[in-house]
Amino acid sequence: MSQQVGLRVVAMLEASKGVLAVLVGLGLYTLFSHDAQKIVIDLIRHCHLNPASYYPHMLIEKVGDITPANVNLITVGILLYSVIRFVESYGLWRAKRWTEWFALVSGAIYIPFEIYELIKQVDVITVGALVINLLVVGYMASILRQPKVA
Repeated sequence: MSQQVGLRVVAMLEASKGVLAVLVGLGLYTLFSHDAQKIVIDLIRHCHLNPASYYPHMLIEKVGDITPANVNLITVGILLYSVIRFVESYGLWRAKRWTEWFALVSGAIYIPFEIYELIKQVDVITVGALVINLLVVGYMASILRQPKVA
């Protein structure tokens, strides 16, 4: 696989993270711009759970504590994260050296947390995330060891 193709694969992965973040942010904003507590109660009933039992009741209370300001702040944070992923994706697509470093560092930051989660509980999602992250970090490290061709 050529260096450009590899960078573009990583760029598409980062862009997909950005798209997913936008969808989560919009979903969160949409959910909480309505009566979120009522939606959660309806969902609990739909799952044939008792809203008065401990965990469903605790969830209903916690959702009721969420303020519009909190939702706005979280949504803005998620959307900023997506902008970072899109900028990284664009830079990798264009083979910009600074985004290669950024991809290496931003991927490596998550590795200790992913290992910690894996120690707590092994599941397919955590293993998959760790493997993909290790592959990306390893690939970016190998790219950065090579001299940049002008």
